[in-house]
Amino acid sequence: MATDPALSEPMRLPDMPLHDPFVVADEGTRTYHLYTSNDPSVSGVEGVGTMVYRSHDLRGWTRPLVVFLAARQPSLWASDGGWAPEVHAWDGRYYLFTTLHDENSPLSVSPAGRWGTPFQLANHLRGTITAVSESLLGPFTAVDPTRPTTPRHLMCLDGTLYVDPAGQPWMVYAHEWLQTVDGTMEAVRLAPDLTGTVGDPVLLFKASDASWITEEIPAGVPHQLPPYVTDGPQVYRTPGGSLLMLWSTYEKNRTGQDGTLGGGYVQTYAVSESGEITGPWRQLPPLVREDSGHGMLFRTFDGRLMMILHRPFENARGKLYEVELLEQELRVVRQRTDLDGGG
Repeated sequence: MATDPALSEPMRLPDMPLHDPFVVADEGTRTYHLYTSNDPSVSGVEGVGTMVYRSHDLRGWTRPLVVFLAARQPSLWASDGGWAPEVHAWDGRYYLFTTLHDENSPLSVSPAGRWGTPFQLANHLRGTITAVSESLLGPFTAVDPTRPTTPRHLMCLDGTLYVDPAGQPWMVYAHEWLQTVDGTMEAVRLAPDLTGTVGDPVLLFKASDASWITEEIPAGVPHQLPPYVTDGPQVYRTPGGSLLMLWSTYEKNRTGQDGTLGGGYVQTYAVSESGEITGPWRQLPPLVREDSGHGMLFRTFDGRLMMILHRPFENARGKLYEVELLEQELRVVRQRTDLDGGG
């Protein structure tokens, strides 16, 4: 029997370019599928898109396979980005969410900033698309190549799927701080086939609702208008029925153990007080700091709850943590340095 060449040369997480990681643990094949933005240096395929690594043990991974390319989608509205890919099983097929943008498509909206003054660092079309495939290994095809699934007039990113107790699918997404200064998390109902939206989006919370956040200022932003960032939502229903949302942001002016001031990208989370997607959402302290974020939870085949995130923000690699649920709260048990190489 022929051997898949990709499986004969295992990679380790420290060797794998990995931004915005998303894991699907496929019980049928006992295989972990790790999706991220396409990187031609490891996939060997040029272009904006999505690639997937595979593993049976979270230790040795295949060379990545490209499962989605923007250039192969006829009449696609955007050709840049390819950020934050996620794959979800739904109604017998697999759906990819990934964020694209087109800097040549300006938006007419100019929302007021948090301080009551118009502010925009950027003003172009950005949003999460939906693509579909019969297989976790693609190829994925955009369901509507003419527009993003998120509201077209808003700069949005990092869309994720949430299905409520009634079986209604939602897309939860971040509304860019680039457009609002105070970034938000929002949700919009999806059609039963995930091909479009139903009704208006619902505001879930603002980045500034996290009381521990102070004013982190990314490069190039006027200091008198500090932004509050929302990134990387993942909604997780606990066995006890609580509803959690992992998300990422920036903090600043936190005093470290050595007495110095620091900050940066952090992995945090919130809990819905009602157990519903509409909240209200209670913000909890960050789970992981050290320039870490855009994490998600999954269960291993032996039942352990794991979180994967990327660190550092530039030239990112995947980091794995065992976590546990304590009623409505998450706690990091340990970093799995035996798998991710530490750092």
